[in-house]
Amino acid sequence: MLNFSKINIIFIYLIFLFISIFSLLNLQTNQHIILDKKINLGLDLQGGSYLLLEINSDSLVEEKIQSKVIPLKKLLKDNNLNYSDFKISSKNLIFKINDIEKFELLFYSKKDNVVNPYIDNYRAFELDYKKTEDNYIEINFSKFGLLTINNSALKQSIEIVRRRIDDVGTKEPTILQRGEKRILVELPGLKDPERIKKLLGKTAQLNFRLVSENSEFGVDELISEIGEKLKVSKRIVMSGENLIDAQPSIQNQQNEPTVSFTLDRLGSQKFGRATTDNVGRRLAIVLDGKIISAPNINEPITSGNGMISGNFTFQEATDLALLLRSGALPTPLEVVEERTVGPDLGEDSIKSGVISLIVGFVLVILFMLYKYKLFGIVANIALIANLIMLVGVLTILEATLTLPGIAGIILTVGMAVDANVLIFERIKEELKTEKSIIHAFDSGYSKAKITVLDANITTLIAAIILFAFGSGPVKGFAITLGIGILTTLFSAYFLARHLTSLIVLRKNNKEIKI
Repeated sequence: MLNFSKINIIFIYLIFLFISIFSLLNLQTNQHIILDKKINLGLDLQGGSYLLLEINSDSLVEEKIQSKVIPLKKLLKDNNLNYSDFKISSKNLIFKINDIEKFELLFYSKKDNVVNPYIDNYRAFELDYKKTEDNYIEINFSKFGLLTINNSALKQSIEIVRRRIDDVGTKEPTILQRGEKRILVELPGLKDPERIKKLLGKTAQLNFRLVSENSEFGVDELISEIGEKLKVSKRIVMSGENLIDAQPSIQNQQNEPTVSFTLDRLGSQKFGRATTDNVGRRLAIVLDGKIISAPNINEPITSGNGMISGNFTFQEATDLALLLRSGALPTPLEVVEERTVGPDLGEDSIKSGVISLIVGFVLVILFMLYKYKLFGIVANIALIANLIMLVGVLTILEATLTLPGIAGIILTVGMAVDANVLIFERIKEELKTEKSIIHAFDSGYSKAKITVLDANITTLIAAIILFAFGSGPVKGFAITLGIGILTTLFSAYFLARHLTSLIVLRKNNKEIKI
């Protein structure tokens, strides 16, 4: 155990040197001198905003249930089932039917059922129905169907929230699913939480609709941003789904911030046809049910490029472009919980954590020097190397350090010393029975190996479980603890053991006190 080949020694110190270089990157004032890597500070250390968002899927359920009307009527007609008094509500479809038994066979049929597709053998259907009095049928979404809608909307919302936050430029955001309907958003270092709330709260459903001069059938009355009441056609000329890109721009003549957009091939065709057929009319640009602009169509626009103006500030134009690029949310998002951590509080947390680490570190060093003398110095060198390597690995991973993460580092200090204490105490026992000091040290390292591994592996398993099932701060603690265990084993059984071997072999079986 005390014999090291030259290749092993070179390999050990190259690994230590390589990881140590990464730990030094955190001292860079200019991030691009060597590599742009560092440990990021979490919300509790850097300050920032914590938002808990919840999707409201009521509008999506209404849209989905209405999409079943035509397939359902077709199914009834194709199978000669007479129905009457067909009513559509926001959550269900109600109608009267005579042959309920035949309807039930069709509704739960496995073959080519476009109304209620069969999922599996456990009656996990998208839709369900119940009978009411006088042969009325009430069709609504089953629990499985509602869960499917919520899951789909939540996953899509998380992706769009991520795109919007990334476009703002917030570094190291945390965006996680919480339950069936909620999204957790942590934004360390955020200076303008109100802007983020506005961006995340808008569904950004964009469409282009023609302005109508009369009260013809199929008209909505909407209010523009400047308070003008306009009647717009219910028919959508083009939706935001046809947008490829959107960027803020400045008009040269009026120096007015606008949003320039680019359409895909299908959108270009729709837009070109609509503007060609309606030259001289106004085209309303509707965002989330409000008219943001209603310009006149002076000439056909067939290039696939357009511009949205609406008395924007440049910040508003930038945000609108961001919303259009990231796409529309499937459902509105509501802020159900909000917390803001100030940078001063984060700075106090860092100071408290650093003081705790320094106090614990100094006490451990003094104890090891008092207890093991010369070999206490070896243990302390290994301890310092362990901390340097821990910081280096966290830097390589570009991990986010939180207050529980600092607690994990402090715990690593204690565990690193624990490994050396077990080894040295075992060596003491071997020195009592062995005449050869070299053999006693070699045997001590060998016999303590299983105990040290058992202690650290069980803790590593606990850290893995915490990381797998924990969230936020718990994960931060688990990461630093898990990495600390690995660096502890490396420093104890490679660095400290090599330094110990140098001392023992130099003494050449002379008396050694430990």
